[in-house]
Amino acid sequence: MDAVSPQPAAQPAAQPAPQHSRGDAPAVDSARMHSKVAWRLIPFLIFLFLLAWIDRVNVGFAKLQMLQDLRFSEAVYGLGAGIFFIGYFLFEVPSNLLLQRIGARKTLARITILWGLTSMAMAFVTTPFSFYLLRFLLGVFEAGFFPGVMLYLTYWIPAGRRGRINGWFMTSFGIAGVVGGPIAGLIMSGMDGVAPLRNWQWLFVLEGIPSVIAGIVVLGYLPDRPRQARWLSAAEQTALEAELEAEQRHGGKHASFAQALRQPALWLCTATYFCIVGGNATLAFWMPSLVRELGVRGALDIGLLSAIPFTLGTVAMVLNGAHSDKTGERRLHCAGATLVGAAGLALTAAYIGNPVLAMAALSVSAIGVLGAFPVFWAIPAGFLTGTAAAGGIAFINSVGNLAGFATPFMMGWMKEWTGGVAAGLYVVAAMQLTSTAIVALAMRRLAR
Repeated sequence: MDAVSPQPAAQPAAQPAPQHSRGDAPAVDSARMHSKVAWRLIPFLIFLFLLAWIDRVNVGFAKLQMLQDLRFSEAVYGLGAGIFFIGYFLFEVPSNLLLQRIGARKTLARITILWGLTSMAMAFVTTPFSFYLLRFLLGVFEAGFFPGVMLYLTYWIPAGRRGRINGWFMTSFGIAGVVGGPIAGLIMSGMDGVAPLRNWQWLFVLEGIPSVIAGIVVLGYLPDRPRQARWLSAAEQTALEAELEAEQRHGGKHASFAQALRQPALWLCTATYFCIVGGNATLAFWMPSLVRELGVRGALDIGLLSAIPFTLGTVAMVLNGAHSDKTGERRLHCAGATLVGAAGLALTAAYIGNPVLAMAALSVSAIGVLGAFPVFWAIPAGFLTGTAAAGGIAFINSVGNLAGFATPFMMGWMKEWTGGVAAGLYVVAAMQLTSTAIVALAMRRLAR
């Protein structure tokens, strides 16, 4: 939409053109308007999610030394890494419904500050109970951030542009792996022996501080809605809101949360997301351990090698999201990505004794699993709006993220039971195949 209302007809050359009346709006360059929105919001939201993801998964690097210092077993680690998602599950829907009532600015600031403080407190874990408690609280405080941003973007980005924008935002997953690994490795190496904390304790403290600062910045930087964006002209504010309101009035979308819960599509999306998150959680929490299984020992070397799969996965996110927008197709782009992820995880398990082939397979798995995310989140936005979007997106994410609890624990338990990581990786590969079947087959009838 390039203008809110039609412009006056051209006047004869001898007469001056009439001025706009109070009810008219000047022409708006739609492409420039959407570009301004994207450049203003997306880099900052990427940065916030980058901090969230680092603070969520840095326990995977702390594990390299923490388990030995505290004498925790692999099963204790797996339960502690995964219990984050129980708190996440319990508080995510209420957080997103609250966001719709009080606005994104206050909600995202509260979330970011509290998760940063909790991450810093992880440095003082001494027992399995304190480990479980702080990981649970981290999930409680971070609950609502990701679905909150997904909902927030529907206030600013039309559906036809959302696959690409989702792809750029979700590069946070991959960027966190690209920069988080080397940064964690540097902290673990550089702060080893620096009093009064151990290197894994410094990791939690130094990576939690930026989140607290960023949460304070949110209050002054993020507007809740286009009408509050001082960096948009009045005409752009009006045009953008008119475009989004017209889209929400489009038939076929469910507006109430109760109505959305009765739709098979919501439950199919939830099951699909559960399987995708299972693959992502495995990569996030077990990547350092998987790289060490290949014979790498130095913390910095592990961090640098861990960045390779996430770099390729980040590129896959952007390309898959952009191509999905270009073609207008969502379902097969998502199913194809999860199929690639399944193949990569299975090949990692098969070649775990061969460092080169296993590393290549890990990279393939990251390309597939991460590449599925941006396209997946364009699917529920196609049939949800209003309160249904707030509650439905949070419901999908909260239930789906229970896989983040189940898979790290399952991986730790199966490693102790079998003595290796291959069996657990085959289970996670089967989860990716399940998501492929749901999206490609079960959702086909609903798409029609």
